[in-house]
Amino acid sequence: MTQAATPLTVLALVEQMAARLDAAGLSFADGFGQGTTNAFDEAAWLVLWKLGLPLDDLDSVETRAVSPEEEAQVTALLDARISTRKPAAYLANEAWLMGLPFYVDERVIIPRSLIAELLADASIDPWLGEHTHRVLDLCTGNGSLAVLAAITYPDVVVEAADISLDALAVARINVDRHHLDSRITLLESDGLAACAGEYDLILCNPPYVNAASMAALPPEFRAEPGLALAGGADGMDFIRGLFQNAARHMSENAVLVLEIGNERENFERAFPTLEPLWFETSSGADQVLLLTREQLA
Repeated sequence: MTQAATPLTVLALVEQMAARLDAAGLSFADGFGQGTTNAFDEAAWLVLWKLGLPLDDLDSVETRAVSPEEEAQVTALLDARISTRKPAAYLANEAWLMGLPFYVDERVIIPRSLIAELLADASIDPWLGEHTHRVLDLCTGNGSLAVLAAITYPDVVVEAADISLDALAVARINVDRHHLDSRITLLESDGLAACAGEYDLILCNPPYVNAASMAALPPEFRAEPGLALAGGADGMDFIRGLFQNAARHMSENAVLVLEIGNERENFERAFPTLEPLWFETSSGADQVLLLTREQLA
């Protein structure tokens, strides 16, 4: 009498898929900043998403049996991940930031801004108060920071601006998904050009990757729109224009919170007289800064 085969479990399938990702030579050592930082976590995310299981609780479903049909579906998804080198978020059309889901596709970069951490842990709050009514999310992309700001500060209105109409179309999906259409206005704008009036808080995760780094990006990043990444020779092109005009769009007590990634050396070379406040984040204390209206004026 032959013994019945042991059914494949969710955990075993995750382990198989993680081994495939490793064998395919995908680099997770530094993380892509696109949702996961290692093969096991990415495999878990893809398996759980494809099977419609809770994305944050592998432990509760790791012994669940996987049918041959489900295994085939997951395998096809992993095949696409490996053959196209597209980020997993594009394959799933979904990314998560600070516990919230957002729709994404190739029209926008995958949401990963460290500014989201500062909204969640109240790091920005000491510079806000009763005067804080208008918030601008500049270079909004898929709208995730605008959504998080509106949720974090329920008494403010938010304008979410981007030069890309494609990006704004994706942002519209996310604003509507989180039922914030009455509080978030989407605006096509080249930098601050179409932004009117004064804001009490400006959040900005602009294109800041320098040219040398752009040339060395792995395929996962090259799948993202270059318009949202490339910041010129030293990464500071957009920021130079922003600093020339920001003060006139800021109320008396307003602050600008700006993400610059790994470009602090280039930032300090470009703006040697500025002395910003640097925030501590999960990626260190040199990637997100704060400037007051007075400093920018």
